[in-house]
Amino acid sequence: MPGRPVVPIWKTIPLRLLALAQRYPGTIAAFGFASGVVSFFTVERHESFARVIAAVMLLSWIWLMLERALRRRIAQRFGWTIPIPVLRYGTQMIHQEGLFFVLPFLYTATTWNSGQALFTGLVGAAALIALVDPLYFRWLSTRRWVFLTYHTFTLFVVLLTALPLVLHIPTGNSYKLALGVAVLLSFPTLAELVSLDARWRRWAVVGLMLALGSVGWLLRLWVPPATLWLTEVAISTSMDSLNMKAGERLRAVTPAQMRDQGIYAYTAINAPLGLEEHIYHVWLHDGREVDRIALDIRGGRKEGYRAWTHKQNFPADSGGRWQVKVVTDTGQMIGTLRFRVEGDQEPAAAP
Repeated sequence: MPGRPVVPIWKTIPLRLLALAQRYPGTIAAFGFASGVVSFFTVERHESFARVIAAVMLLSWIWLMLERALRRRIAQRFGWTIPIPVLRYGTQMIHQEGLFFVLPFLYTATTWNSGQALFTGLVGAAALIALVDPLYFRWLSTRRWVFLTYHTFTLFVVLLTALPLVLHIPTGNSYKLALGVAVLLSFPTLAELVSLDARWRRWAVVGLMLALGSVGWLLRLWVPPATLWLTEVAISTSMDSLNMKAGERLRAVTPAQMRDQGIYAYTAINAPLGLEEHIYHVWLHDGREVDRIALDIRGGRKEGYRAWTHKQNFPADSGGRWQVKVVTDTGQMIGTLRFRVEGDQEPAAAP
């Protein structure tokens, strides 16, 4: 009686991994969450290791984009097809790793009383979908155009964080590059929604891609610069330039003080090691921009790169609400300082 055929062990490993993942579904989710948090604190202490993590993330995305081609090549070469459930579990793990890699950065960099809260909330919702197996496998992965959209969005937010760490390119350039990649990768999704049989429909897909890129560029103000955030801020009428420290922190000043001493807007900005950024302090009075002062910062200091602007020219009617928005050269907001100009009394000190 002939014996049963012997299956090579390398063919059974994916099936064993699938069975293990199905038996312990929370393990992948817990690993993705923990590694994302560890990545954030690693950046705070050992940025070179964080760049390795980011590079691995990008390489894993290259594998994910070539998934179908690699699956066909393996089938032709070895006569064995990787089971789809195994690939989907691998995809889920990459999505979890990517989203939980960027979430701590976005959470820290988000200005929560602005539209940036919506973007970070959307990333958080995407991470929740990757954690919940019924949502991911029964709803997301079974609808190909939805899955591709989700995949492209996740890649976009991963690139926003990874590119400044890996390539040391400014945040504005990383946004342009990440948006360009996302628009290119939107082609399969749009091609499925719009049949390409007719030539005009092909041009329609191109038009939709250009529209998507334009919308993404216009909404950049709502996207936090993931690797830049304020570690210390102050509004003051004095500055210790030798020790690079602001004087007494103020919430309100008088018109006389503004005229006699001017106002210092002090910011310490966390940036990745080796990164050089061109930023602006944008001064606004009652919501209207009155001045824009350029600054250059360099990354690498744990306490943040300390810089300030000193404004001395103010309008005659300077009372009311003032803001100093800290923005990148492409308009992404890093944070906001606020103070009021009122009365002629002594200034109110910040608590």
